[in-house]
Amino acid sequence: MSVQTEAQATTPHGPPLWRQLQWTAKLVQGVMAGQSLATQLNQVPGELRSGVQALTFEVLRGLGLATAVRCQLVTRRPPAPADALLCSVLALMLAPGAERYALHTLADQAVEAAKRGRDTRNQTGLINACIRRLSKEREGMVLRVANDPVARWNYPAWWVKQLRSDHPKDWQTILGQSQHPAPMVLRVNVRRSTLDETMADLAAHDIAAAPVGEAAIQLARPMPVAAIPGFAEGRVSVQSAAAQRAAPLLLAGLGTQPPRILDACAAPGGKTAHMLELQPDAQVTALEVDAVRAARIGETLTRLGLHADVRVADAAKPADWWDGVAFDRIMLDAPCSASGIVRRHPDIRWLRRQTDIAALAALQAGLLEALWPLLAPGGRMLYVTCSVFREEGEGRIQAFLAQHPEAQALPAPGHLLPRGDSGGIAATGENARCDDGFYYALLAKRPG
Repeated sequence: MSVQTEAQATTPHGPPLWRQLQWTAKLVQGVMAGQSLATQLNQVPGELRSGVQALTFEVLRGLGLATAVRCQLVTRRPPAPADALLCSVLALMLAPGAERYALHTLADQAVEAAKRGRDTRNQTGLINACIRRLSKEREGMVLRVANDPVARWNYPAWWVKQLRSDHPKDWQTILGQSQHPAPMVLRVNVRRSTLDETMADLAAHDIAAAPVGEAAIQLARPMPVAAIPGFAEGRVSVQSAAAQRAAPLLLAGLGTQPPRILDACAAPGGKTAHMLELQPDAQVTALEVDAVRAARIGETLTRLGLHADVRVADAAKPADWWDGVAFDRIMLDAPCSASGIVRRHPDIRWLRRQTDIAALAALQAGLLEALWPLLAPGGRMLYVTCSVFREEGEGRIQAFLAQHPEAQALPAPGHLLPRGDSGGIAATGENARCDDGFYYALLAKRPG
């Protein structure tokens, strides 16, 4: 194949595709070695980052099928750098719907990427041959792996099996929906603007959007936050529609006195800020065990003109930070598998291991036990995970309630499952839009 010039193979006003493919392959190789994509993206040169991120997201969404097809194309797995480049190109070639690039452009630039890579140049001929063969035998190769769950759903087999067990009526919808990018949703800061004012502001800037809640607006297309009218001034924030349920649910039923609130695992600060927007007189303590992530809470609050007592501390060790005064409300947005936000973070499916779920469930149980004594009688705790696995949701709360007769479960959404392009509905029957998979349980502590 002839190699196109860089000018022919760039995105409009962008860098050459072969450079983006090299970085995409490097990131995919890192993910398969257990490295977070978000951390790796910081290494990508600024002029390449946007394109590389988009390509890598698409590759990770199709990596199961690409790997299965690669096994048909070669008898022996190539060295890791070449394998990552080959599987990345195969995933892009096999992507459903409109391809990002013409196949001949993608093929030519993949060969160029291989030639120019120190760790891949010796595999250039193999990569070229595999691309040519797939171009001729695509339909047959896809059919031969149709019964392989990893190839069919682009998820690890254990994940598919667990979803089938947890959600027997919805597992296929959940897996299918996760292959689509998540929508971008704004939260209106009700202290500084209204839904109608924000909608008018967006329309004045020719930004298509629609309300999806009392203070939630979904954009027709994602865009850089710096380009969103009112973001820099603190009139809006980016927060998924599912996550925006947390603060109103926890704050309902408060009395007239300024409440004392704990946000136990607060970074990056979206739920902390939302609570303060709705309850400006609240005394909020926001904890985060990681200092870098804790700094992000402060940045979020500063942009919005809000204040909380932000501390770098482990919520599971109250003796290190608690002053002994009970809280009226506790938000426990617990560490979890993040299995409900794979649309936003497609590397999660390949980073997680089956054994992680039990370990995370044990961590969640420990946090519940550590924080429950800090809740005042009559107070409420909101337990949240961005997970679709029942062991991190309903299973965790049922086990907790069995051990704590003084805990009462109040009405809450339960498991929210992402369904359909319009946003989805809740598995527990609430006909509300849901862009991500979440679990919500609201617990009250009986007086006495």
